Amino acid sequence: MLEPHLERRKVFGRVWESVALVAILLGVAVLLILLVRVFLDGLPYLRPQLFTQFPSRFPDQSGLRSALQGSIWLMVLTALLSFPLGVGAGIYLEEFAPKNILTRFIEINVANLAGVPSIIYGLLGLGLFVRGLGLGRSLLAGVLTMTLVILPVIIVSTREALRAVPASIREAALALGASRWEMVRDHVLVYSMGGILTGMILALSRAIGETAPLITIGALTYIAFDLRGPLDIFTVLPIQIFNWISMPQEAFHRLSAAGIIVLLVVLLSMNALAIWLRNRLQKRW
Repeated sequence: MLEPHLERRKVFGRVWESVALVAILLGVAVLLILLVRVFLDGLPYLRPQLFTQFPSRFPDQSGLRSALQGSIWLMVLTALLSFPLGVGAGIYLEEFAPKNILTRFIEINVANLAGVPSIIYGLLGLGLFVRGLGLGRSLLAGVLTMTLVILPVIIVSTREALRAVPASIREAALALGASRWEMVRDHVLVYSMGGILTGMILALSRAIGETAPLITIGALTYIAFDLRGPLDIFTVLPIQIFNWISMPQEAFHRLSAAGIIVLLVVLLSMNALAIWLRNRLQKRW
């Protein structure tokens, strides 16, 4: 009696499997076409002058020096600031915070903030850091704004990684006389650090390509000097690429393709370093 329904479910399963496969192949094909186009346009412009020259009105004299410096500074400072804040907040909410209405309210808002459009954080950074604290259009204002963008993601991923650790490990540590902090530090964090670092990698991967919040706080498109400190004005690779692609000259469009290649290399290098560090720490622990 159930055979007809079983056969129909099998047919529907095969159909949806085929649809999912076609969707995946279509997405990969579009991505490959875009990458091939970018590399064909940008590879001839990947010359040493691209990394040593500042932006210019003339394509043959224009480079990524200030934008590359700004992206590296921004990512390093954002990681140094957001990692302890996000991981610490996640540990407190998951392991130490009392389960009451206030903590549930905070948890719900943190989860909601992870889905807020980044331009909203840019408006917040403009009002709070640029104007409220008087930081102006400095790199420090950009770092604080990008920290706000990725903090909810880090907090949520940290809590999920901590939640994946079996309760028996906690109970065993407490049964042997460890304090709650010793249990978290020596056992729970050891087993969850891989997931925590994975969340950090994903958060920084999002941050390095963000343009809207940085444009909102006033990051410039033309910087003709080296970045010396966190209080200097700055620009980053996505903003420089956006500026070049908006130019009418075809040479600037090809320069933007070269900038996209550089941005991809920086992103992949940063992710590779983070993955290597994660695997090394996991083996040591």
